[in-house]
Amino acid sequence: MLTKILITLLIIVGAMVYIRKPRENGVRASTKELGKNMKLRIGAYVLISLSLTATGAYWYWDWSDGNKVVSVTIVSPMSDETVVYQVRKKDIASNEITTVNGIRIRLSNQERIIVANSVNK
Repeated sequence: MLTKILITLLIIVGAMVYIRKPRENGVRASTKELGKNMKLRIGAYVLISLSLTATGAYWYWDWSDGNKVVSVTIVSPMSDETVVYQVRKKDIASNEITTVNGIRIRLSNQERIIVANSVNK
């Protein structure tokens, strides 16, 4: 833990030294260098924009997929009884489900669940 803190402080100090370093005023950049720097900057902005867009799309897809309502059938082998509940996909855990109405149902090791396709609203 101490090593992580020291490395972080070292990076911060290095960045501060780099930022405060005076720039050379005597050297003028040529038009080609300015154009090359501009292309690199535009490429970096495009890459960052694509990355942020892809991240936002993935988060939206994960959120919308988790909020889909599915039919969960619980099959009890002891009594040969089946019960069907409406559950959001994100509320299905290994030993517990929470229905759309907010009812928490704990599952035993013997019970089996069957998850059906999405339910149309």
